Formats: sequence, C-alpha cells, structure tokens
Amino acid sequence: MMNYMKIWTKLKADRRGVTAMEYGIIAGLLALVIVAGLTVGGPQLGNIFNTIGTTLTSAANAS
Repeated sequence: MMNYMKIWTKLKADRRGVTAMEYGIIAGLLALVIVAGLTVGGPQLGNIFNTIGTTLTSAANAS
C-alpha cells in the first residue's frame, strides 16, 4: 500500500501534463480566433487584393 502512496504523491506533484494541456488549449483558442477573423474579414480582404490587382494591371497596360 505504501508504494501506491509514493507513486500517487509523485504523480500529483508532476505538472508536465498540465503544462502540455494549457499549451493545447492556447493553440486551440488561437486557431479559433484565426478562423473567425478570416471568416469575417475574408471577403473584405479579397476585395482589397482585387482592387490592387486591377490597379496594377491597368497601370502596366497604360505604360
């Protein structure tokens, strides 16, 4: 019984798994923010790049 108590005490003191889980949660939240930002701002960003492309093409054709 004493060996189980020593093992349990060591496992309880080991914080490596908690740190890995925290990093996983942070990565998941960051991915969620990126996806939400691209979903909301994606069409506007596409319009900006289309405008820049059209302007560059017309400037190249004018020269």
